[in-house]
Amino acid sequence: MSYAIYPSLSDKTIVVTGGGSGIGAAIVEAFAQQGARVFFLDVAEHDSLALQESLRHAKYPPVFRRCDLCNIDEIESTFAAIVDAVGPVDVLVNNAGNDDRHEVGALGASYWDARIAVNLRHQFFCAQAVARGMREAGRGVILNFGSVSWHVALPNLALYLTAKAGIEGLTRGLARDLGGEGIRVNCIIPGAVKTARQMTMWQTPESEARVVASQCLQQRIEPGHVARMALFLASDDASRCSGRDYYVDAGTYGE
Repeated sequence: MSYAIYPSLSDKTIVVTGGGSGIGAAIVEAFAQQGARVFFLDVAEHDSLALQESLRHAKYPPVFRRCDLCNIDEIESTFAAIVDAVGPVDVLVNNAGNDDRHEVGALGASYWDARIAVNLRHQFFCAQAVARGMREAGRGVILNFGSVSWHVALPNLALYLTAKAGIEGLTRGLARDLGGEGIRVNCIIPGAVKTARQMTMWQTPESEARVVASQCLQQRIEPGHVARMALFLASDDASRCSGRDYYVDAGTYGE
């Protein structure tokens, strides 16, 4: 299959959180193939360094920066270093998250705070960090990542679903508050994406059959499908798209 090339993405500076593996890695690769300067943040050094090496022949080889997104000071220093190196960020992709399963009765306050930090809080503070330069430029794109999981009420994920629902509210608020300065903010909502993590931790032949049966399109969603939505929304082709949710879920309607 042939896919779109977006000239407006060439030479742009992109930051992808959680870019070392899974959907994030596909997004990093997709933007690099468009001729963009890509920085990706993660704590998984082995996967991230392997991805960086695999894309070393790109027009601008993507650069891995280790950053604990649960640490606000690290977020601020990491983005400041990127801006010092190449100037303002043009596109932020808030992809990082963790969907560990949990039982309601087993949750404590410290676990709650940690999961909110890794799934929701950093999206706001990363957006805050890039918004300064985007305001000065009079344009910019922020893409937050939600999940179809809360729309279909998956079990044993109450805290994760809470965070993902909040991301859609965050998207609306940021789009309203930053839109007057030319900054577009949208939310990408993936369905059940076939990543290595998901296949290793959660998937069985039975669950695979359930996933496909829950979708209008009887085909599995790959990370590249999500990455192509990110490319479109980041490009000038989507110049009048803001404050909205964009699903890449093959028409999921429940388990």
